[in-house]
Amino acid sequence: MFRLVTGIPGPSGFGSASTAEQVTDGIDASNITAIVTGGASGIGFETARVLALRKAHVIIAARNIEAANEAKQNILNENATARVDVLKLDLSSIKSVEAFADDFNALNLPLNILINNAGVMFCPYQLSQDGIEMQFATNHLGHFHLTNLLLDKMKQTAKSTGIEGRIVNLSSIAHHHTYEGGIKFGNLNDKNSYSDKKAYGQSKLANILHANELSRRLQEEGANITVNSVHPGLIMTNLMRHSALLMKALQFFTYIMWKNVPQGAATTCFVALNPKLKGVTGKYFVDCNEFATSKLARDKALAKGLWDFSNKLVNSAQMI
Repeated sequence: MFRLVTGIPGPSGFGSASTAEQVTDGIDASNITAIVTGGASGIGFETARVLALRKAHVIIAARNIEAANEAKQNILNENATARVDVLKLDLSSIKSVEAFADDFNALNLPLNILINNAGVMFCPYQLSQDGIEMQFATNHLGHFHLTNLLLDKMKQTAKSTGIEGRIVNLSSIAHHHTYEGGIKFGNLNDKNSYSDKKAYGQSKLANILHANELSRRLQEEGANITVNSVHPGLIMTNLMRHSALLMKALQFFTYIMWKNVPQGAATTCFVALNPKLKGVTGKYFVDCNEFATSKLARDKALAKGLWDFSNKLVNSAQMI
């Protein structure tokens, strides 16, 4: 907490006051291709902008193509040599996730970095078109399926280039505040027990468990790909549109704990690009430093159970 408030750097040399540009200063990513989900706005846009600034080829994956194209143009206005493409992706739809993967593969590009950034937060109870609770569907399941669909491409790229692949899941400190047992395997869609805050926490816990289990699997097969999760910090973005008044009131009383967008994208960019993290996998980062998760997030059996549960949900959605 002291470091969060003061901005004093941690062991990595960076801290809560560091920006995405600062943590990637001097890094040449010209041989990198990266996908950023939700890269049209907020910290996703800042992440895409800074990766492009470091010469990476960035694919912005977004539900709103108009906003994504505007984001691309804003990046090009600042950096005329930037390499940015836009592809449509609605993470709440399994069919859209599969269409995105097909569209990306059709570009015949390598893939070094996948940043699972997009999400929804504190939304009222609703089901996705696949019949899955919306926050779980968007924040976890869509990214789970997307990652699996792109994994072979990442393995091929890492093998042919010798460049370590990196997957970054955006989680949250909210993973501490979830339902009893962590994941509602038996009644995921139950409306009566739905809590917008706990459902969000559940999805963010799922992001960490997914990263940990995938990291374990990739290590077992010797793949040159790391998988880590991050908490970006408290940032006022469109993600909070469903609880704007509550968040503004909270921000008023806890203003010293909040970050701006460049600071909010710092941990993501650090984990995605910084050479200090070569070989580091299955970790959780806050303010560009390794941080302890909740006990549930460290539960290997829960992670394995979530993996199997997620596969079953994807298979069911494919049959609709």
